[in-house]
Amino acid sequence: MGQKRELLSLVGVSVRDKVLDSFSGAVSDIADGATIAVGGFGLCGIPEKLIAALHEAGVRDLTAISNNCGVDDFGLGILLANRQLRKMVSSYVGENKIFEQQYLSGELEVELVPQGTLAERLRAGGAGIPAFYTATGVGTPIAEGRETRDFGGRTYLLEHALQADFALVKAWRGDPLGNLVYRDTARNFNPLAAMAGKVTIAEVEELVDVGELDPNQIHTSGIFVQRIIKGTDYAKRIERIVLAGARVS
Repeated sequence: MGQKRELLSLVGVSVRDKVLDSFSGAVSDIADGATIAVGGFGLCGIPEKLIAALHEAGVRDLTAISNNCGVDDFGLGILLANRQLRKMVSSYVGENKIFEQQYLSGELEVELVPQGTLAERLRAGGAGIPAFYTATGVGTPIAEGRETRDFGGRTYLLEHALQADFALVKAWRGDPLGNLVYRDTARNFNPLAAMAGKVTIAEVEELVDVGELDPNQIHTSGIFVQRIIKGTDYAKRIERIVLAGARVS
């Protein structure tokens, strides 16, 4: 590792130590009222240990930008159950009864966003693009009262980029520079969330030395990541198990 750091310094690459050893320390400056972008799709690729650390910290009035809100007892669902979330910006909310209850009672503010639009709003936020036009949502309640414009004879809806105070993401492998590699479908919203955070915190299953990751296989560049921490004993839970021939309720 020392030789690799020396080589990097010779070619003008500054190596900052982004590696932390405490999940509680990793989220310690996330304050009440913060906006967080959280990677994952269902329960696949969620930063479960960072979420658990937020749960332990007890911060409140959070706005969470995430494809969904986990399930009642896992993922973002534990923050919801503990009434730590004030608002959800998401695409799918169908697996969480607590979400339904809090929304119907007026406790939780919800901004539903088409899935592709949510992805692009996060990507735009990370790329420094303030807004963009999309045909998705035109002619639906999503477009009511909002700006539209015609291009080439077709109507498009203006969507604003999303940025977050903090992004929490989960990767398969990472290095001390913050470069990340996701595995299979766990890639999902993680690279987009990582781009959108002013401070991005990544938890990884494997932390390898600088130089061990193939540069051609890196999905998130370390330039987007400020903190990285290795976790162990991941649950690998499945949101809903359906067996062949079984009826889905």
